[in-house]
Amino acid sequence: MPLEISLSTLVQIVIWGLINGCIYVLLASGLNLIFGVMKVVNFAHGEFMILGGYVSYWVSIYAGLNPYFSIFVSIGVIGIVGVLTERVCFRRVLGTSKLNEIVLSLGLIYVLQNAMSVLWTDKERQISSPFEFITVHFEIININMRLDLLIVIGVTVLIMAGFYILIKRTKIGRAIRATSQNRSAAMLMGINVEYMDMFSFGLGTALAATAGTLLAILFPALYPQAGAMPALKAFTIIVLGGLGSTIGAIVGGLAYGLAESSAIAILGGTWRDAIAFAILILVLVIRPTGLFGEKEA
Repeated sequence: MPLEISLSTLVQIVIWGLINGCIYVLLASGLNLIFGVMKVVNFAHGEFMILGGYVSYWVSIYAGLNPYFSIFVSIGVIGIVGVLTERVCFRRVLGTSKLNEIVLSLGLIYVLQNAMSVLWTDKERQISSPFEFITVHFEIININMRLDLLIVIGVTVLIMAGFYILIKRTKIGRAIRATSQNRSAAMLMGINVEYMDMFSFGLGTALAATAGTLLAILFPALYPQAGAMPALKAFTIIVLGGLGSTIGAIVGGLAYGLAESSAIAILGGTWRDAIAFAILILVLVIRPTGLFGEKEA
């Protein structure tokens, strides 16, 4: 029998696809920045996302700050943690064997997970939003939408617009792109590539922290092991969009969110995670460089 989907169901698929896509865009953009500049594969990126959500959770609970404003605190705290992680850990193995980088990042996963278990236990937590029960009605499509969903989309758009301007229109952004393209040439031009590594890692983890806060506002998604699968999906997204491409991470994240939402609606919730690896395999077979990746000379 042909599959029939009502207009309201289709709209909901698109909405939740965009919402999930926003989380993936922030997470993948940070991971893409770190890999593009340092050429480091950080498997612990998902743990930084969850750690950022926990920081916002604490700030909103004990300081009484609006959870959306707590994002700025989380960005600052996790950005500093990212800088320290790059200085203390990844700086020591950068340029050595890739196996060293992989083992280091895998070790960080367990260190961060256990630290979060000690600080917040393994209980699932969610950040309470003051707009939790407020909905907006769209007359044209006759659907109610949580105000939080609109805010998440708006926050993501603002942050990614600022990130794009930083990378494309500022002096430090040009230095980051130069370091990403050719570290040796960047050094000869007077760019401090070690500072670029430190700044990029801190900024990348700050973006992950933003994703973690928005995720925790929408879902009871905070527990120490919650970052593992999103990190794998972020790797899929940057492969889909093209390694080192900011636009690729945005398009790839939104496309993956829509694909995931469609799979859940059509095939069932058990396919939610399987679709990530199916897309990854398909992209690697058809276009290994990704949608916006450049072919090697």
